[in-house]
Amino acid sequence: MTIQPIEKHLTLATNLDSVLELLAVETGLSKQKLKSAMQKGCVWWERGKQVQQLRRAIKPLKTDDILHLYYDEEILATLPPAAKLIADEGDYSIWHKPYGMYSQGTKWGDHCTITRYAEQHLTPQRPAFTVHRLDRAANGLIIVAHKKTVAAAFSQLFKTHQLQKHYRAVVYGEWNLSQPELLIDSPIDEKPARSFVTGLCFDEKTQQSTLKIRIESGRKHQIRRHLSERGFPIVGDRLYGDKPQTQDLQLTAYYLAFVCPVTGAQKEYRL
Repeated sequence: MTIQPIEKHLTLATNLDSVLELLAVETGLSKQKLKSAMQKGCVWWERGKQVQQLRRAIKPLKTDDILHLYYDEEILATLPPAAKLIADEGDYSIWHKPYGMYSQGTKWGDHCTITRYAEQHLTPQRPAFTVHRLDRAANGLIIVAHKKTVAAAFSQLFKTHQLQKHYRAVVYGEWNLSQPELLIDSPIDEKPARSFVTGLCFDEKTQQSTLKIRIESGRKHQIRRHLSERGFPIVGDRLYGDKPQTQDLQLTAYYLAFVCPVTGAQKEYRL
């Protein structure tokens, strides 16, 4: 029997060394299920202005600390797809995020994110911090920082357009391959959004074109929305496409280039 989602917010009336007994009493869940849930990131600890995930049952907690539990059995039962490590640069790593993996978690858990996957699969193990996002439905190169200062440095590179990121998309329709790079300058959610598109090839049999895209901004679903608005929805796009879809989204972040914020060396990664 599936357990309905549980959301609890508990203010501690006394000091505790372990939260399992309290959570088990409050929810009726077994300690084994709660331990697994904590590892998957759905238990949070709050003290004053400090809020963070609580992954270990054994942790000294004080009176008036607040515990937050967001337990959804369906979410916690989801198995994350495997990501591929492209390069381990120490203070950051480059991964090929697969279709179906998230860039960021939610209060209900983070076990299906690239950051949590990196934390669990790198040797030696390190904390992981989000640098930029890639749609769950998209795949491709993504940067994971292992220090907060490095994450901030990469964020600055993105903000000042000093990091090159190119995508490849397969779309429905015949793109004009003779035209130069096309600028799509169309606001998204009332914010500026610029995409530069170049046609690479056209397949007459499938009536599909392969495009290269680079973007100056990173609005939500920017490439998908810009191409769909132009009449060239991406193959596999169930959100912005106009045909029944049986394939995964054919959008790949295949190229990254930047000056390393740690060493100053020029870096380039390509799928």
